[in-house]
Formats: sequence, structure tokens, C-alpha cells
Amino acid sequence: MSASADGPTSLLGSIRDPQDLRGLTEEQLTVLAAEIRDFLVDKVSRTGGHLGPNLGVVELTLALHRVFESPKDRILFDTGHQAYVHKIVTGRQDGFDLLRQRGGLSGYPSRAESEHDLIENSHASTALSYADGVAKAYALRGEKRHVVAVVGDGALTGGMCWEALNNIATSRNPLVIVVNDNGRSYAPTIGGLADHLSTLRLSPGYEKVLDLIKDALGHTPVVGGPLYEVLHGLKKGLKDAVAPQAMFEDLGIKYVGPVDGHDLAAMESALRRARAYGGPVIVHAVTRKGYGFRPAEEDEADCLHGPGGAFDPETGKLLAPASVKWTHVFAEELVAIADERPDVVGITAAMAEPTGIAKLMRKYPERAYDVGIAEQHAITSAAGLAIGGLHPVVAVYATFLNRAFDQVLLDVAMHKLPVTIVLDRAGVTGPDGPSHYGIWDMSVFGTVPGLRIAAPRDAATLRVELREAVAIEDGPTIVRFPTGSVAADLPAIDRVGGVDVLARAERRDVLLVAVGSFAHLGVEVAARLAEQGYGVTVVDPRWVRPVPVDLVGLAREHRLVVTLEDGVRTGGVGDAVAKALRDADVWVPLRDLGIPQDWHPHGTRAQILADLGLTAQDISRQVTEWVSRLEDPTQPPARTTANGRTTGNGRTAVNGRAAANGGRGGRH
Repeated sequence: MSASADGPTSLLGSIRDPQDLRGLTEEQLTVLAAEIRDFLVDKVSRTGGHLGPNLGVVELTLALHRVFESPKDRILFDTGHQAYVHKIVTGRQDGFDLLRQRGGLSGYPSRAESEHDLIENSHASTALSYADGVAKAYALRGEKRHVVAVVGDGALTGGMCWEALNNIATSRNPLVIVVNDNGRSYAPTIGGLADHLSTLRLSPGYEKVLDLIKDALGHTPVVGGPLYEVLHGLKKGLKDAVAPQAMFEDLGIKYVGPVDGHDLAAMESALRRARAYGGPVIVHAVTRKGYGFRPAEEDEADCLHGPGGAFDPETGKLLAPASVKWTHVFAEELVAIADERPDVVGITAAMAEPTGIAKLMRKYPERAYDVGIAEQHAITSAAGLAIGGLHPVVAVYATFLNRAFDQVLLDVAMHKLPVTIVLDRAGVTGPDGPSHYGIWDMSVFGTVPGLRIAAPRDAATLRVELREAVAIEDGPTIVRFPTGSVAADLPAIDRVGGVDVLARAERRDVLLVAVGSFAHLGVEVAARLAEQGYGVTVVDPRWVRPVPVDLVGLAREHRLVVTLEDGVRTGGVGDAVAKALRDADVWVPLRDLGIPQDWHPHGTRAQILADLGLTAQDISRQVTEWVSRLEDPTQPPARTTANGRTTGNGRTAVNGRAAANGGRGGRH
């Protein structure tokens, strides 16, 4: 690795604005590209982040900023995790020491960070729609500004891209679309379009194919010559089948390429021609994910797409000791179930390795499907598989299932189809920021009739609840779990119906309903409250939707019910339990603890939960105040102080539930 990137005489140190790139010579640009790669490996090796995609777009990004004038010209990245080089050349080098950490740079474009970032697009396949609207707005306002959308890492496998392309072609506004074709999303990109583009990189020229055919047919008597003439007449058709320009130009969009995305001069030339055209143009750049860093180039699984933490900058190996991850537990159990049930199949949306479906693919390749970045298609395709007599297991990140709500509601649930959806990274995930927090699923999908939602608390309950889910044949199921390492197993001391009892005291002051991975937190809270003389029963409902009937019965036996969930409070498990109590004429007061309906900045999971007051100490203090209020109704209501802390108790219960609980961020 070169040390020049951090040295006082480095070129990189002199780049604080895109304008600084304009006067550099070709030789200086080559040096700068190498320094940027060294800088990326050095910084990301300490913080974790998206390395492979950014190593692949160094020259492409430099060319963009030399041809276009950001921020006057708008450059949109899709997906947003390939924007690190853009951040470097727009004056944010210093922030990389805290990349994806509290107070540091976001791992995606961020409007709060820079005027050069227009959209915070960390979900794929959206930038072309943004670009279409922005270009139309500039045209209507008479503004002479260029719009550029960089689309890569499999984003073109998403349906929104093609809806946008159809409209972009008809609008005829000046818009440059750079297709960063690295053949990969997280893993190698699959699908018809990916195959079509890869033909350019991998197949021999069509002229060579025709020559071979001619040689063969020349030795075929009678029919050989005439048949060759027919084939020769199909020359244009064969050419169109090999090259993708016909596909785009049939839409009415001009095509330039393919261009070597690591040849800066070639990229600049192509972009200048596209800029001068005055209408929609696609520039097809062929790049290599992880380019210039041998461990990334040799990583066949995902080219070091996103190391989950600090790694050795020489080898690319993670420094943290290996631990059992939630995803690994799911992957192992899914394969075990598939061994027993030939009707079980797996589906994922461009994330076979990150969601664990890859393990099933390796053992049963014919029974696992990666549909690309197409969550809507994944769900409705799963519905078709279920109609055909199979039981599909769809594994996606919790945040991405939001894109397929209509499909879950009407294509799966309305037909009462046995589809199991496994949500990885549910709850607050931390460094990836608000767009990737999986905090909406229990609220959003809790409205779907007939849908059952399970939230396992440890590895043992994940295995059991996954098996329970795939055993259900009269409707859809969701199994959700967080990111990271699995905590130690937390055995139940009793079970009431389908509800696990995790802690119990002689006094029955509080029923603490702890959802999923918050079960350990609930048990710790109970121990703290026991020291204050209060009796707490901690239960894990296991299946949170619909609310277990036995949970209502347990609530009836206590003075106060508190729900604790790693999801948004609005419409969440607390709301569902409160409704179940009202419907059963159980008027025990209820307070709900969870994530506020808001956008929460990136940081570690522990930092964010602490900010929201979702720690054992904060929760114990809050519950103590609530219980003391029940004993002494003359106490004043809670007041939130300037620093966000709370004095007193929450507001008075309305219809068996607190209208608001007056806590810190997590309880507003």
C-alpha cells in the first residue's frame, strides 16, 4: 500500500472541491486514482463500510466531476453505497475517520453533509425516477443544468428503473445515464438484462461467429451456400442480439459504449459526447468491483462488498473473532428443513450471501432463486410457487420488504398462501443509517389480515419458530430477527399457551412483554425492579401478530402492562396489545416502549438505543415511576426536560393504554 495518500505532498490532500480536478494532467490523475484507492482501503479497514463498489468507480467518478459541474449539474448515485469517491472529491475526506460512526460521514449520499448530494438514495433502482423528475423540473424552469444518474451494482434489475427509462425516453430532456456494469449487485448480478450486458464482455464477436458458420456450411453440399446467405441476411439481427444498444435505442435513448470504466480518458470522452447530445443518453461503462485491491478482486462471493467491521488492509480478513450470527443460524436451519421437506424453496433479492439463502443454493441449486433487486417480483413469484404446491421462504432485509407491501397484502395474504418471509436486520441496525433500519415491519405488516409474525429471542427460538412458520399452510408468516451476533440462549421457565414466561415474581405488579431480541433486556429490567421491591413477570409472546389470547389473560392478573419492542411504536406491538386488551374488556393500564416514528441518525446500535432510553437503567427508572404513580395518584404527571429526560410518570391511560408515556426519545 502506498503511504502517499496521507502525506503532505499527496495529490489527494490538495483535492477539496471538484474544480481542483480540472487542471490535473493524465499522469497526475493516474496517481490520484491510486491514492484514492489506498485512502479507501485504509479508512474502510478501520470502520467497515462498502469497499468493493467504491474501488470499482474511482476513474468513473473522477471523469464525472471533470466533465460535469457539481453541484450546478446534479449527479445521483444508484445505489448510493458507491458514492465514497464522490464524497472524497467534494471535500469530505476528513470525515472518513468516522465513516458510518456517530458524528461521522453517512455511508450513503447525505443532503445534510453536502450540497453535492441531492438524494439520500440507499435503496436501489430509484435514481432514474428522481433524475426524470429533476430534469423535467429544470426544463420547465428554463434552467440549463445537466442531470446525471449513475446506475450500478445491479440496480437495473429493479423494475422501477425500467418504468423510469420508459418515461425518460419520451420526455427527451438532457439526461445522462451512466450504467456502471460490474456484473454484480452484492453477488454476481443475475437475470436477463445482466446476461444481455455481460454478452459484450464475454462472447466472441458476431463476425467471428459468422466466419465459423460459413466454414462449416461451405463443406455442406447443396444447402450449405443458400443457408449461409440466409444467415448473412440476418447479420443485423445477430448483431442486435449481441449488443445492448438496440435494447436501449428501441426505447428512444441514445447509447454510447461499452467504455472501459477504468480508462479515465475514455470515460471522459464518452461523457463529453453524452453531455453535448442534448437528450437522454446511456453511457455503458464496464468496471470491476474491488478493482485495484487484490483481496477484493479475489473475493468471489461479493468482492468485499461491505466488510462488516475492521479488517486487515493487507489480506481483507476481518479482525474481530468469529461469532455466531443470526443469519448463520437461519441458513443452517433452512437447509435442515429443506433436507426433510422437498417442497421448501428459497428466494432472495440480490442478497443470497447476506441473507443466508446462499447456503441453500449451494446444496440445492435448483431449489433457490435470486431474482435480483426486485422485492415486489420476489413476493409475487413466491405466491406463484405456493400456488404450484411449494412452500417458499423469502429472505430479505427488513427495510426492503417495505417495497413489497402491496404484494404481501393482495398477492399473498388475500389468497391465504403459505409463504414464509424471513426478515434479516430487523430493528435498529446502526451504522447503515435510517434508510436501513428495519423498524417498520411489525407496524406496517401488522395490518395485513391473516399474516402471522414471529420474533425469536435467541438461536434456539429462531430454529423452532422458523419450523413453526413453514408448517403453517393456510396463510403467510414472517420471522424477524436483528443483525449481528446472537445472544446466549434464554430458556423459558414456563409456557402459558403459546407465550414463554422468562421471569416471574410472587408479586404481580408489572407484566413486561419483551419482543424478540429485547427479551434479555426485559429480564435485566425485572431484576432491577425486584431490587426496588416490585414484582415483574417477563414474557416473550413469540408470535406477536396476532396477539396471543393467553397474553390477555396474563395482563388481567397484573397492575400494569409494559411492552418493549425493537420497532416503531405507532401501530406496533404495543398498539396491538392495547387493542386486544380493550376488545377483551381488560382495563389494566398499558405503557409501550419502542422506537419513535422518526429518522434516527447512524451510530452503533447500542448508542442509538441509549439515546432513545431503551437501556435497562432507563427502562427500570421509567417503569418504577409508572408503578409508583399507580400507588400514589397525587404525583404530578411526567414532564420532559430540556435534555430529553423525564420526571414523573406518563400521561393518564386512555381506554386501557397510555395516550403518551412521556419518556425520552424512545417513548415520545
